[in-house]
Amino acid sequence: MKCPFCGDQESKVIDSRHSEDGLSIRRRRECARCQHRFTTYEVVETLPILVVKRNGSRQNFDKNKIVNSMIRAFDKRKADIVELERIAKEREKAAENLARIEQKLSNEKFVSKAPEAIVNAEREKAEKARALIAKLDESAAAMRG
Repeated sequence: MKCPFCGDQESKVIDSRHSEDGLSIRRRRECARCQHRFTTYEVVETLPILVVKRNGSRQNFDKNKIVNSMIRAFDKRKADIVELERIAKEREKAAENLARIEQKLSNEKFVSKAPEAIVNAEREKAEKARALIAKLDESAAAMRG
Protein backbone atom coordinates (compact mmCIF):
# COMPACT_ATOMS: atom_id res chain seq x y z
CA MET A 1 0.00 0.00 0.00
CA LYS A 2 1.42 3.37 -1.02
CA CYS A 3 2.15 5.71 1.91
CA PRO A 4 0.23 8.99 1.54
CA PHE A 5 3.07 10.88 3.25
CA CYS A 6 6.26 9.72 1.52
CA GLY A 7 4.93 7.59 -1.37
CA ASP A 8 6.82 4.45 -0.33
CA GLN A 9 5.15 1.16 -1.34
CA GLU A 10 6.13 -0.78 1.79
CA SER A 11 3.85 -0.73 4.81
CA LYS A 12 2.72 -3.16 7.45
CA VAL A 13 -0.73 -3.73 8.87
CA ILE A 14 -0.93 -2.85 12.56
CA ASP A 15 -4.64 -3.40 13.18
CA SER A 16 -7.62 -4.74 11.20
CA ARG A 17 -11.28 -4.36 12.09
CA HIS A 18 -14.57 -5.02 10.36
CA SER A 19 -16.79 -1.99 9.94
CA GLU A 20 -20.07 -1.82 11.83
CA ASP A 21 -22.07 -2.66 8.71
CA GLY A 22 -19.78 -5.60 7.92
CA LEU A 23 -19.25 -4.45 4.34
CA SER A 24 -15.69 -3.18 4.67
CA ILE A 25 -12.48 -3.73 6.62
CA ARG A 26 -10.59 -0.88 8.28
CA ARG A 27 -6.82 -1.35 8.45
CA ARG A 28 -4.29 0.76 10.34
CA ARG A 29 -0.95 0.70 8.56
CA GLU A 30 2.54 1.96 9.30
CA CYS A 31 4.95 3.03 6.58
CA ALA A 32 8.25 1.10 6.64
CA ARG A 33 10.26 4.15 5.57
CA CYS A 34 8.80 7.19 7.40
CA GLN A 35 6.90 5.37 10.22
CA HIS A 36 3.77 7.48 9.66
CA ARG A 37 0.51 5.68 10.37
CA PHE A 38 -2.49 5.83 8.10
CA THR A 39 -5.87 4.15 7.65
CA THR A 40 -7.13 2.22 4.62
CA TYR A 41 -10.49 0.64 3.91
CA GLU A 42 -11.10 -2.52 1.91
CA VAL A 43 -14.47 -2.89 0.21
CA VAL A 44 -15.67 -5.83 -1.86
CA GLU A 45 -16.15 -4.87 -5.49
CA THR A 46 -19.54 -5.80 -6.85
CA LEU A 47 -20.20 -6.67 -10.44
CA PRO A 48 -22.45 -4.26 -12.29
CA ILE A 49 -25.78 -5.76 -13.28
CA LEU A 50 -26.46 -5.26 -16.96
CA VAL A 51 -29.93 -5.09 -18.43
CA VAL A 52 -30.32 -6.24 -22.04
CA LYS A 53 -32.86 -4.01 -23.77
CA ARG A 54 -35.24 -5.21 -26.52
CA ASN A 55 -33.02 -3.67 -29.21
CA GLY A 56 -30.02 -5.63 -27.89
CA SER A 57 -28.27 -2.69 -26.24
CA ARG A 58 -27.05 -3.02 -22.66
CA GLN A 59 -27.44 -0.63 -19.73
CA ASN A 60 -26.44 -0.72 -16.09
CA PHE A 61 -29.28 -1.77 -13.80
CA ASP A 62 -30.94 1.23 -12.15
CA LYS A 63 -33.25 0.53 -9.20
CA ASN A 64 -34.69 4.04 -9.43
CA LYS A 65 -36.05 3.32 -12.92
CA ILE A 66 -37.97 0.34 -11.54
CA VAL A 67 -39.33 2.32 -8.58
CA ASN A 68 -40.37 5.21 -10.86
CA SER A 69 -42.12 2.90 -13.33
CA MET A 70 -43.90 1.13 -10.47
CA ILE A 71 -45.04 4.49 -9.05
CA ARG A 72 -46.37 5.49 -12.50
CA ALA A 73 -48.14 2.13 -12.81
CA PHE A 74 -49.78 2.60 -9.40
CA ASP A 75 -50.54 6.28 -9.89
CA LYS A 76 -54.34 5.90 -9.70
CA ARG A 77 -54.33 3.11 -7.13
CA LYS A 78 -53.52 3.14 -3.46
CA ALA A 79 -50.04 1.71 -3.23
CA ASP A 80 -47.47 2.07 -0.50
CA ILE A 81 -44.35 3.68 -2.00
CA VAL A 82 -42.23 2.29 0.85
CA GLU A 83 -43.38 -1.22 -0.08
CA LEU A 84 -42.58 -0.57 -3.76
CA GLU A 85 -39.07 0.60 -2.83
CA ARG A 86 -38.61 -2.47 -0.61
CA ILE A 87 -39.60 -4.76 -3.48
CA ALA A 88 -37.24 -2.95 -5.87
CA LYS A 89 -34.36 -3.13 -3.37
CA GLU A 90 -34.92 -6.84 -2.71
CA ARG A 91 -35.12 -7.51 -6.44
CA GLU A 92 -31.84 -5.65 -6.99
CA LYS A 93 -30.11 -7.71 -4.28
CA ALA A 94 -31.51 -10.94 -5.74
CA ALA A 95 -30.34 -9.95 -9.23
CA GLU A 96 -26.83 -9.15 -7.92
CA ASN A 97 -26.73 -12.48 -6.10
CA LEU A 98 -27.92 -14.34 -9.22
CA ALA A 99 -25.31 -12.58 -11.38
CA ARG A 100 -22.55 -13.54 -8.94
CA ILE A 101 -23.68 -17.18 -8.85
CA GLU A 102 -24.07 -17.40 -12.63
CA GLN A 103 -20.59 -15.96 -13.08
CA LYS A 104 -19.22 -18.62 -10.75
CA LEU A 105 -21.11 -21.39 -12.59
CA SER A 106 -19.91 -20.12 -15.97
CA ASN A 107 -16.30 -20.52 -14.81
CA GLU A 108 -15.24 -23.87 -16.27
CA LYS A 109 -12.37 -24.24 -13.80
CA PHE A 110 -14.73 -23.84 -10.84
CA VAL A 111 -17.24 -26.34 -12.23
CA SER A 112 -14.55 -28.91 -13.09
CA LYS A 113 -12.47 -28.62 -9.90
CA ALA A 114 -15.06 -27.94 -7.20
CA PRO A 115 -16.73 -30.91 -5.50
CA GLU A 116 -20.01 -31.84 -7.16
CA ALA A 117 -21.95 -31.09 -3.96
CA ILE A 118 -20.69 -27.48 -3.99
CA VAL A 119 -21.53 -27.01 -7.68
CA ASN A 120 -25.01 -28.45 -7.07
CA ALA A 121 -25.46 -26.16 -4.06
CA GLU A 122 -24.58 -23.15 -6.25
CA ARG A 123 -27.10 -24.31 -8.87
CA GLU A 124 -29.75 -24.58 -6.13
CA LYS A 125 -28.87 -21.06 -4.93
CA ALA A 126 -29.31 -19.80 -8.50
CA GLU A 127 -32.74 -21.44 -8.74
CA LYS A 128 -33.77 -19.93 -5.40
CA ALA A 129 -32.63 -16.49 -6.57
CA ARG A 130 -34.64 -16.89 -9.81
CA ALA A 131 -37.67 -17.98 -7.78
CA LEU A 132 -37.29 -14.97 -5.46
CA ILE A 133 -37.12 -12.60 -8.44
CA ALA A 134 -40.26 -14.19 -9.90
CA LYS A 135 -42.02 -13.93 -6.52
CA LEU A 136 -41.10 -10.25 -6.19
CA ASP A 137 -42.33 -9.61 -9.73
CA GLU A 138 -45.59 -11.33 -8.83
CA SER A 139 -45.90 -9.22 -5.65
CA ALA A 140 -45.49 -6.06 -7.70
CA ALA A 141 -48.03 -7.29 -10.25
CA ALA A 142 -50.51 -8.17 -7.48
CA MET A 143 -50.23 -4.65 -6.10
CA ARG A 144 -51.21 -3.33 -9.53
CA GLY A 145 -54.46 -5.24 -9.24
